[in-house]
Amino acid sequence: MLKRLKIKFIAVIMSIVTVLFIVIFGLLLHLTKQNIERESVQMMRTMAFRPPASAPMHKPDNIPDNIRLPFFTVNISESGEITAFGSDYFDLTDKDMLRKLVDKADETSKETGVLTDYNLRYFKSYSEFRKAIVFADVSSEKAMIKGLVRNSVIIGLIGYVIFFLISLLLAKWVTKPVEKTWNEQKQFIADASHELKTPLTVIMTNAEMMNDKSYSEKDRNSFAKNILSTSKRMRGLVESLLELARLDNNRTPVKKESIDLSKLINDSILPFEPLFYENDTELSADIDKGIGIEGDKDKLRQVVNILLDNALKYSDPAEKVTIKLKRQSANCVLSVTGLGTPLSREECQNIFKRFYRVDKARNDGQSYGLGLSIADSIISEHNGKIWAESENGYNTFFVSLPL
Repeated sequence: MLKRLKIKFIAVIMSIVTVLFIVIFGLLLHLTKQNIERESVQMMRTMAFRPPASAPMHKPDNIPDNIRLPFFTVNISESGEITAFGSDYFDLTDKDMLRKLVDKADETSKETGVLTDYNLRYFKSYSEFRKAIVFADVSSEKAMIKGLVRNSVIIGLIGYVIFFLISLLLAKWVTKPVEKTWNEQKQFIADASHELKTPLTVIMTNAEMMNDKSYSEKDRNSFAKNILSTSKRMRGLVESLLELARLDNNRTPVKKESIDLSKLINDSILPFEPLFYENDTELSADIDKGIGIEGDKDKLRQVVNILLDNALKYSDPAEKVTIKLKRQSANCVLSVTGLGTPLSREECQNIFKRFYRVDKARNDGQSYGLGLSIADSIISEHNGKIWAESENGYNTFFVSLPL
């Protein structure tokens, strides 16, 4: 899929570049050709209205300096006699050729045009006092246009190659987030399948043993309890997956309301105190009073519960877990610190990924590595930031929210 996406992106870019090159070089050629023709006709018009030379078939002395194209002027008298003067570039002694050129020019009613067979442009100046035709060589114009076309093709090909290489880099850069998301999605599906496979195997195994008549009624009741317990764990996993899906799709918008975060955290701590007591772990709180924010009360309470539950599971027993809430300029920072297995810098970043667990050996089967991912999504919805730090064996999870 990603390969096809890159190919489509490159094809779109190169199609746009092709159209731009055609338009730009086409306009350049068209405008250049028009400008050359306009200057040539203007020059011929200037010469057509100048008085004839005193010595026919010779270049007159009064030709302006800005006349650069080879040209000659043919005067036709009332009797039809032809006289010519102009550049030494042409043989003006061939009367038959001059007559043929005049006849070719007279075949059309246009004031100016090009005699393609002779590479000459003509300009007719007919009046009751004088009948003259100015001819100018267009070989240099054709050579100039041909050179411009050649240079345009060369520049276009070089530009095409450069833009192709740039489009390759852009395609790689643009599809990098898509590739990351795609890989994460595949990993997520694989991890979710793995997590669901184990409880399903347990349920199927216990169900098969329940159908085995050789087991006693007491054993069958035990198998039923195992099925019920495993089903509840599966329901917890499915609910967590649905919660992540809702957060990813923003299907549950944040209900903005004024919240006393200090009170919310103190209320969230109360249900955890007996759990920490049973685990022989001290729970210490240092909460600044009167810290208010705008947000969703239920979702923020869920974040606090996730952090406290995480500390309860992974902090060493008989140690202290500290939860703090402090003001820091325009933000407030919530932190939960506990002594446990030190986290590396890489683990501090990966721990917020879905299904990621640092200490799998200590997993009691109730955790699926989704809690911190859910917390990360919720905090992002509140324009906040969540991160982890580890120092001297103490692991601290921070949450920063705007006041």
